[in-house]
Amino acid sequence: MKRFSKLRPEPSERPSLRTLVSRTSRPQRVSSSPLQPPSKCISRADLLEKKQEWSASGRTVVFTNGCFDLFHEGHQHTLDEAAKLGDVLVVGLNSDDSVHRLKGNGRPVDDLETRVSNLSLRAVVDSVVVFEEDAPTKLIEALEPDILVKGGDYHVDEVVGREIVERAGGKVIIVSYLDGISTTNRIRPKP
Repeated sequence: MKRFSKLRPEPSERPSLRTLVSRTSRPQRVSSSPLQPPSKCISRADLLEKKQEWSASGRTVVFTNGCFDLFHEGHQHTLDEAAKLGDVLVVGLNSDDSVHRLKGNGRPVDDLETRVSNLSLRAVVDSVVVFEEDAPTKLIEALEPDILVKGGDYHVDEVVGREIVERAGGKVIIVSYLDGISTTNRIRPKP
């Protein structure tokens, strides 16, 4: 009888890698652990191919975006409400550099891989696309979603990409907001 000296490969021997989008739109490899869910993160090019398939089959594409740092019930609420509005939910996710520029030192708390993983765990999310810019204008221009969604802490006139979506015949919808629930409130020191 043959004995197995190694039942589980070392982390350096595991072949599974995920591809995320870098600022140059070239794939950037990020190692994957066997405990992480399958990633729903796709490149912009793959997203545009999927958009053609979705449109050809008459599916309504909903888009929302954010930093999704320290995922909380407010994030889940926004995603749940957005998903109810269509057939496919695409989430634009700010890169680590983008979050740092927008939120300041110490942010993001969760790195990109963790934030992608958190979104990939959500049943209502179909695809995640990382963007390097501070606002997802270029991504919205490329995707032209049927519906653009933001949380209730926004007014329609403030939503980045509103003109693009409305010009293409789409809608901008503000979903309800869970008061007082935000990552900033969670990490702000208590007086």
